[in-house]
Amino acid sequence: LAGRGVQVGAHISSIYGICDAALEDPAELKVVAAKAFPVLDDSKGEEMRQAILEAKGEQDSVGGAIECAVTGLPVGAGEPMFGGAENRIASLCFGIPAMKGIEFGAGFDAARRRGSQNNDPFYYDAQGQVKTRTNHAGGILGGITNGMPLVFRAAFKPTPSIAQEQDTVNLETGQNATLSIHGRHDPCIVPRAAAAVEAAACVAVLELLAESGLL
Repeated sequence: LAGRGVQVGAHISSIYGICDAALEDPAELKVVAAKAFPVLDDSKGEEMRQAILEAKGEQDSVGGAIECAVTGLPVGAGEPMFGGAENRIASLCFGIPAMKGIEFGAGFDAARRRGSQNNDPFYYDAQGQVKTRTNHAGGILGGITNGMPLVFRAAFKPTPSIAQEQDTVNLETGQNATLSIHGRHDPCIVPRAAAAVEAAACVAVLELLAESGLL
């Protein structure tokens, strides 16, 4: 992909409601790739770390979200129906354990807007290429890439295996019971998920380009 000018990067967009800086330019993700804790704003990253440690101290866990961007995609990858760009990326991302949701571009925020607010106006740039002034669509229109950065976010649930006592049932006795999980379990798997989301996006994009005859 890199040899064809396609770049894929991801960062932690939130953990336990603590949000990283907004992604203004996907090129920023090149810097994030070198960090052990992949965030744009290191001060926010420290807040996230503290929230994770606090949850760990209370034998609990926290969830969060990863934002991923793909740049350099040509126009025309994907199709309007079942082989759309969103379909392919979502299907692979849902293979990542603990992922519970995905949104592209403005995502669920689009549900609170009017069409005039959410539509991306087209224009010709200085090189005569068609661009959009905003990217609420996240680089995909009708399942097909439009040449703008492809941006999506994936939500991950808190690790369910926690040492804190929880209610459950005993299938052998048919009685209510309690359960406490011991052993090594991450209090937050979101930092690990960034690499997994990038990998899923890479595979999906490669498949889209190959099937669209754009490789």
